[in-house]
Amino acid sequence: MPPLIGITCSIEAALPSARAVAALAYARAVAAAGGTPLLLPPLPECLGDHLGACDAFVLTGGDDPSTEPFGAPTHPKATPVDPLRQEYETRLLRRLANERPDTPVLGICLGMQMMALVAGGRLDQHLPESTPSAPMHWDQTHLVLTAHVKTPFADGPVASKHRQAVTDPGILDVLAHAPDGVIEAVGDFTRRFYVGVQWHPERTPSAETGQALFHALIGAVR
Repeated sequence: MPPLIGITCSIEAALPSARAVAALAYARAVAAAGGTPLLLPPLPECLGDHLGACDAFVLTGGDDPSTEPFGAPTHPKATPVDPLRQEYETRLLRRLANERPDTPVLGICLGMQMMALVAGGRLDQHLPESTPSAPMHWDQTHLVLTAHVKTPFADGPVASKHRQAVTDPGILDVLAHAPDGVIEAVGDFTRRFYVGVQWHPERTPSAETGQALFHALIGAVR
């Protein structure tokens, strides 16, 4: 049986009820790597069942974390993620660390930022105020440069769209930077596969910085 890969969803407001959604590109990338994608609605009461069913997890991109739960005020220019999604993903990451640390996890954009916050890290919440090269990170392609020999990707171009960035990864290791020094990947080598990337590998054309990450995730399951 192909491994079952849980993919977290965003919440979109809609009448008469909100919707749990994820870009199809995430599911396609998981399937192309040999996994069976399973979209996970962010319902904390279902978290135990999700942990029991899934062989690995992909934490997808989205809006900005609210940082008060992590000891910092949220920047006024942030676009806060739905609080139910943030609660779900915070609980998911903490339970994985405490109960199933060998379960492979790939965090993408917001997913990487959540991994860093849960690991005790900090964010630059508005790159346009602090980083002159901030425009290269918003809906652009730029290079990433690996900072560790064990990274599951190579130097190369990536599809990027973010106005926030990790400045302190907490207990995680820094795995890559952009040419301007912005942290682009973090991970924990004490676990089987625990990697977060700031870019969007599901829509990065370069195999070395795109699909390779999903193959590495599935490989870690197998």
